[in-house]
Amino acid sequence: METPSDTATGTPRDGKHVVQVQILGHQLPIRGEADPKYILELADYVDQKMREVTQKMPVAAVSKVAILASLNIADELFKERANKQRVGTDMHDRTAELTRRLDEVLGEA
Repeated sequence: METPSDTATGTPRDGKHVVQVQILGHQLPIRGEADPKYILELADYVDQKMREVTQKMPVAAVSKVAILASLNIADELFKERANKQRVGTDMHDRTAELTRRLDEVLGEA
């Protein structure tokens, strides 16, 4: 069943686009609110990760490839979050130190 669309823009009335993507040789329709180019970029990234898994460890079941690729992507996400938190903590510590020094200098004046 097709979603009614705005005849002027071709965009579905619910604001969601349907984008055809290809992941590991499978054609899939992805429906989402994000820009279609972004959806394609995400699909390309997932496809790349799944292909990396199949190159390193040929696995017969696509579901196993998907699980291993998902774990690799989750690992990247967790490392980025930890790095962001570490950088934020470093900045907070540096700001506190600079504020303390500024207070000392202004207190001496």
